[in-house]
Amino acid sequence: MSSAGDLHRAWRNLPVADLDTVIGLGTCLILAPHPDDESLGCGGLIASCVAAGRTPLVVVLTDGAGSHPNSRTFPPDRLRAERANEVRTAVGHLGLPPDRVVFLGEPDTAAPHEGPGFERVVAALADFVTMESNCTAIVAPWLDDPHCDHRAASLAAAAAADVTGCRHVAYPVWGWTLPAACSIPGSPDVGWRLDIGVWRSAKRAAIMAHRSQYDDLITDDPTGFRLPGELLAVFDSAWETFLVP
Repeated sequence: MSSAGDLHRAWRNLPVADLDTVIGLGTCLILAPHPDDESLGCGGLIASCVAAGRTPLVVVLTDGAGSHPNSRTFPPDRLRAERANEVRTAVGHLGLPPDRVVFLGEPDTAAPHEGPGFERVVAALADFVTMESNCTAIVAPWLDDPHCDHRAASLAAAAAADVTGCRHVAYPVWGWTLPAACSIPGSPDVGWRLDIGVWRSAKRAAIMAHRSQYDDLITDDPTGFRLPGELLAVFDSAWETFLVP
């Protein structure tokens, strides 16, 4: 058993590694539970892969339509389309063409953890890996990220990695916001920090492209989701954290 504070200290002191060490000699499939996680957790990785001529595939698990459930100006269909457009704009700042983004369309906050729906997601991920040229890693959220869709994405990535023989790499998102005293099963993770300093401004632009999640784009739902400043501060960094599950 570890505390979240112990984990955060360990993550900040992981060894610095290059792209080959993190994802292998090929490219990768990046699984984002929601539109915006690809930019928050992996924006620098995406830009690094593109610059190295190893264009990744970004797969977005859920439709993101649950962030503002009481908005009348952005009902689910409009919000779903808005968030998809935000992803395409975001990855453009990182050099990734919009046709390298795939949407699985699972319902926000209800991505499957088991059963036929889960098997469908795993099969889709395995097919993408098989169809990609030289995909050596599936990069997905940390299993203990405190969000049900992040856990679903982690479980699906692990299963697809088993099926395909791909490396499974994890990235924390909401795990960074866990209270220091919070207990986490297991010992501090093994992994690396990727130096993304050269891509820091591009990553910042990618995150800011997700206007529905931090800006005043949607003003008629006071209960709506808003990315907290403490989380945005974590990801305005010259490093990204990648873990061995």
